[in-house]
Amino acid sequence: MTQAAFKQNSHLNPELYEAGGNLDKLVGRWLNTNRDTRGIAECTIEREGDQINVRITGAGEDGPIAWPVVAAQSLANLEEEAGQRTGALMATFEFGFMRVETHIRINKGVLVIVLFATFLDGSGRSNYLNREFFYAQG
Repeated sequence: MTQAAFKQNSHLNPELYEAGGNLDKLVGRWLNTNRDTRGIAECTIEREGDQINVRITGAGEDGPIAWPVVAAQSLANLEEEAGQRTGALMATFEFGFMRVETHIRINKGVLVIVLFATFLDGSGRSNYLNREFFYAQG
């Protein structure tokens, strides 16, 4: 039986594990690759000094739904793709009836948002997870 070898932080380039690493590749306006999405239509990530803000527009039956703008927390991106030397973000949106936690990163030039929705209103609706993909608007 072979023993698994794990990389230690000391074996990695510090840019890869320091939260707040290179977040510049995340900044910009990103559009969903699926025009028929029923989730997130677009995401705009802006830097204001040391703060990163996330603005999301949802896809509603009657048109776009503007989510509140929130400050994001920077995360280290330690996945195999982390050789891109980008960071990742976590942004939490509070809607009263629902909390949405998003994890945002770049994978092969595509912005990936993993969304965890938790209903807080006692409606009995199922909490859910969703993953969507976005391209940079030029």
